[in-house]
Amino acid sequence: MIPLEAYLILSGLIFAIGVTGVLISRNMIVMFMSVEIMLNGCNLALIAFARSLQDVSGHIFVFIVFAVAAAEAAVGLAIILAAFRNRETINVDEFNILRR
Repeated sequence: MIPLEAYLILSGLIFAIGVTGVLISRNMIVMFMSVEIMLNGCNLALIAFARSLQDVSGHIFVFIVFAVAAAEAAVGLAIILAAFRNRETINVDEFNILRR
């Protein structure tokens, strides 16, 4: 059986890859995918803890996170599409809507 620490290390690496993608990328779609990778890293940690503690509530919480992530994906992609239609770019540096 694989120890809990291995799952947590893998979860941390997946989360770190997502954080790196958000911090380095200037493309909205890549940033959006990086946030989804971060969610998957958290889900892996939740599943690992649920399996080690023999508790079903962690699995249920992961299904809830998946449902929220699916709704977030639909809304996020709609916002990205609307931003592209208005500005003709998805580069984050080009958006200064909140500036005066």
